Amino acid sequence: MNYRVSLLMSQFVTHDVKHFIVSKPAGVAVVPGQGVELAIDRPGLREQGRPFTPTGLADDRVLEFTIKAYPAHAGVTQALHQLEPGAELLMSEPFGTISYQGPGVFIAGGAGITPFLAILRGLARKGELDGQTLMFSNKTPRDMICEKELRHLLGERCILLSTGAAVPGYEHRRVDRAFLEEKIRDFKQRFYVCGPPPFMEAVNGALTEMGASAESLVFER
Repeated sequence: MNYRVSLLMSQFVTHDVKHFIVSKPAGVAVVPGQGVELAIDRPGLREQGRPFTPTGLADDRVLEFTIKAYPAHAGVTQALHQLEPGAELLMSEPFGTISYQGPGVFIAGGAGITPFLAILRGLARKGELDGQTLMFSNKTPRDMICEKELRHLLGERCILLSTGAAVPGYEHRRVDRAFLEEKIRDFKQRFYVCGPPPFMEAVNGALTEMGASAESLVFER
């Protein structure tokens, strides 16, 4: 790990997702969409680094993370959720292959929305949200991260899917080939895809079958 940072504050944004604000080391520049590895600076946890994506703006004076906990695993994310302000973390240099490469469709599953939060917030600040579409799939509406903000930013181009419950205002279906064929007309544009590995494999496979080129797919390789 390259840096030591301090947890400044944390708060819940959904029932199992917390928003973390940590100090930002001098000279660190994070491209929206990139990730870093974080570990808790305590015995037994220093070697358990995990990748997380900063979700704030590139020029913020602090770093923001939006992290989901998985209590059943009793792992690093659960330990992070239990930290109090002042806790010390270890952080790596930024890395990753997700970066903004032009207008397109952002397709996220669950916590896979996190790299897109930084990108979309940056585009909003520059007034460049025209031509962007978001498809965001979760099990239920209560699992939606930053739903109000995303609806505000993108309006009708924010398509939210609830796979486990039929609720007005949400598509009660999965992001499969039939859904993509119904919602997308241009398969030559950019597609940004992030989520659990099976989700990304299925979405990328469907997009490729419908004419999207490998070069147009932006995802963590």
